[in-house]
Amino acid sequence: MYRVLLAVDENESRALAQVNAIEDLPEASSSVQVTLLYCFTDNPSGASALQIEGVRRAKEALDDADIETDIVESSGDPADVILDVAEERTVDCVCVGGRRRSPAGKALFGSVAQSVILNADRPVLVAGAKHAE
Repeated sequence: MYRVLLAVDENESRALAQVNAIEDLPEASSSVQVTLLYCFTDNPSGASALQIEGVRRAKEALDDADIETDIVESSGDPADVILDVAEERTVDCVCVGGRRRSPAGKALFGSVAQSVILNADRPVLVAGAKHAE
């Protein structure tokens, strides 16, 4: 079994692009197990991960593809949470969504995907919006 940590945000199209990338893995429906992760940075209303559109759509798409899935929700710095959950779950690969950002935006706000890529001790699959097509 090939275990993938799928870290999604609120954006439905990015989440679906990530699911498409996972579906493209060899024998995905029979050999891939996905842990779907959503990290709350602020959750005053006490929402659950399945209330987040990106999580809900990714879960539905994975179910439709017959890919075994479980959901983990956490809070904190997203990059740190992704790396911690990847280690705790001993996943084989981490899948993150990429998006275009200006150089100033990267400098001011950082990039979760970039931080995961640079600090992960396992392969990282980055699915961009083009993958959703």
